[in-house]
Amino acid sequence: MPEATDYQALAEQIRSLASQLGFQQLGISAPDIGQHEQWLGQWLEAGYHGEMEWMSSHGSKRTRPAELVPGTERVISVRMDYLPGDSAMAQRLSQPDAAYVSRYALGRDYHKLIRRRLQKLADAIQALIGPFGYRAFVDSAPVMERALANAAGLGWVGKNSMLINRKAGSYFFLGELYTDLPLPVDKPYEQEHCGSCTACLERCPTQAFVGDKILDARRCISYLTIELKGAIPEDLRQPMGNRVFGCDDCQLVCPWNRFAKPTTESDFSPRHRLDQASLAELFSWDEPTFLANTEGSPIRRIGHERWLRNLAVGLGNATTSIPVIEALKARRAHPSELVREHVEWALAQHGA
Repeated sequence: MPEATDYQALAEQIRSLASQLGFQQLGISAPDIGQHEQWLGQWLEAGYHGEMEWMSSHGSKRTRPAELVPGTERVISVRMDYLPGDSAMAQRLSQPDAAYVSRYALGRDYHKLIRRRLQKLADAIQALIGPFGYRAFVDSAPVMERALANAAGLGWVGKNSMLINRKAGSYFFLGELYTDLPLPVDKPYEQEHCGSCTACLERCPTQAFVGDKILDARRCISYLTIELKGAIPEDLRQPMGNRVFGCDDCQLVCPWNRFAKPTTESDFSPRHRLDQASLAELFSWDEPTFLANTEGSPIRRIGHERWLRNLAVGLGNATTSIPVIEALKARRAHPSELVREHVEWALAQHGA
């Protein structure tokens, strides 16, 4: 790249390009996450990551970007809103026969969309200054996304461990470009605005928070429905209610999410009636239907077996009715022992 590059001007051009590509905000930080490295170590040592061995398997590459991508001088962090504007998902939590799917998973998988946008951003930068070193990440490698976004001024880490922005709440995805460009850095978001509010900690259905910013993932419904491969602990099944893929409770009650803006990305709009379907309807999907209806969706990663496991728990918590009982009995002889065990538990909840 030219030695006379005006990096201050380049940083402003990059922000403008990011806005044109649909990102709501961009921040730049040094490849240093400060105390977050120590906090991660303590969290892992406590075993709060459960079966997520990938959280500890990369050593310091997760907390030191220059070790993951040698030559990294700066991290460009971006955020993109995903809240579906026409969704009434919050009301579904009070409808025990309805299926609740986390808002971020109602539409297409965000990984590919944001990665493509980051690539376009890198291409645009190269058009301005020529070739430069970079690597794009979207929740796809050992990257401390929230810590880096915090360092880049995109928000603070709230008591629910989510990144929160005063103007946008927490319903947004993050992505990063590790780069060798010596860009000017933004001011870290050092002030926190949670105050004395503990709504998120108190709302958690499974009481997964063991302290301010400390989540025991082993009790988190998102972990139980997505990351956990085996049986869901029986004592956590009833608190799961009708949540079958992820959980938004700690975001639903966050006062800052009243400032969350509906997304303009059509790919994030609900698909295949996931924001309207009943538990029994989704439980009736055979594997080909599941694969067809989850193509391009983050839901597909758990597979049909765990999809049925999660739905069986939801049906166990549903209102006792003939359709619910019949739906469960139809899966009683399922080839998977995992599915059968959760079906029998669900039937027992209805005295069947």
